[in-house]
Amino acid sequence: MSRFQTTRWSLIEEARDHPSQSRAALELLCSAYRPPVLAFVRHSGYGPSDAEDLTQAFFLRFLEHGWYADATPERGRFRSLLLASLRHFLSDQHAQVVAHKRGGGATQLGEAALEHIPGGESPEDAFTRAWLATIVDHAMRQLREEWAQAGKLEQFRQLSALLTERAAPAELQALAMEAGLRPNTLTVQAHRMRLRLRQLVRLELLQTVGSREALELELAELRGVLQALP
Repeated sequence: MSRFQTTRWSLIEEARDHPSQSRAALELLCSAYRPPVLAFVRHSGYGPSDAEDLTQAFFLRFLEHGWYADATPERGRFRSLLLASLRHFLSDQHAQVVAHKRGGGATQLGEAALEHIPGGESPEDAFTRAWLATIVDHAMRQLREEWAQAGKLEQFRQLSALLTERAAPAELQALAMEAGLRPNTLTVQAHRMRLRLRQLVRLELLQTVGSREALELELAELRGVLQALP
């Protein structure tokens, strides 16, 4: 497992003490959590181009102003810090747009005209959905790496289709033939892979909360949000 995957809080603590030495690693951290930030900005009503610019500007501000310095496992969750920082940033951006309009000036990012997204989620729900997708993507990459290291990358490719959906009997039979396995054996291996993915998701989330107790609270909150989504 890579250093990035196992030491998020250590990375933030190191950056707080030695910011010049940790800029590249922090940029990697920000890049990993870019999708939920972009989703929040888009569902706040900004068009694709302005949303990209604002997302980039947010992470620059996040790094340059050291907003990550407030993140500790004891004080809360990285997700909450990122979301609170983003709300504050967009509020400031909106205030600047209003001020420049009144003064007849131009903003750094233009007027960033808001657009309506028909049937769109709330920014918070979009952020949460993208956050979860990012967590699962990180876990899937780690799972793929584990199978690759075991020399079973082709088998991973064949079984990964069963991680999110249960195959029909005919599809299962075809996958089993392709993998050179009996259908029952294939089903058992897919089940084990699914359990490992769930474990990796929990480990991934644990890196953003700081304790087992906080992890259970985070999981409960995320499940509640997902159940409330249409």
